[in-house]
Amino acid sequence: MRHVKFVATAILAASTLSACATKGFVRKGLEEQRVALSSERTERVAGDDALRGDVNGLRGRVDSLRTDLNALRTDLQTLRTEYGAKISALEGAVKFAMPVHFGFDDAAVRQEDQAALEKFAEVARQHYPGATITVEGFADPAGSAAYNLRLSRERADAVRDFLVTKGLDGTQLRTVGYGKTRLVRPGAKGSEDGAELNRRVTFVIETPATAATVAVMSSND
Repeated sequence: MRHVKFVATAILAASTLSACATKGFVRKGLEEQRVALSSERTERVAGDDALRGDVNGLRGRVDSLRTDLNALRTDLQTLRTEYGAKISALEGAVKFAMPVHFGFDDAAVRQEDQAALEKFAEVARQHYPGATITVEGFADPAGSAAYNLRLSRERADAVRDFLVTKGLDGTQLRTVGYGKTRLVRPGAKGSEDGAELNRRVTFVIETPATAATVAVMSSND
């Protein structure tokens, strides 16, 4: 009888110990899960905050880009309406055909063209900083090809020098003379009607196809 009681007591003790061990294991497991969930929640909150910061930063850049784009569109429209510029988007560049002309056999920048050049310099400084700007010079068909080639280059150089006095960096300006090629009024020369249109300069600004090009296209609407 005593033996039976001992066995029963031992079984009861073992059951109690087993139950305590099970509870301890469960408690430990629950604690580990709680810690893991808390850590996951902390990481998720941190991740959400970082994402929110990235989104806000991106929104700020978009707003800034939109502001710059609107300002560029306005300035391009001013060049068109007030100064008669013709602006077109090329592949990787923007072309400005400004109403800047020259007297016959002359490479001096005329007084009446300086306001348009000043506005162009302002737009280039503000919206195309660091971009390479090519000043293209042209001549009417009077004279030899060699002479007109030199004269057209002198015209481009004169305009470059004027733009430098208006704040453009001379290192971003390059000049080229095309002589009597690409005539606006074929055959017109000297004092003939339309000859002045052949004695001109144009500008090509090398720029990636980004907001600047979008502004050029949208301002044509």
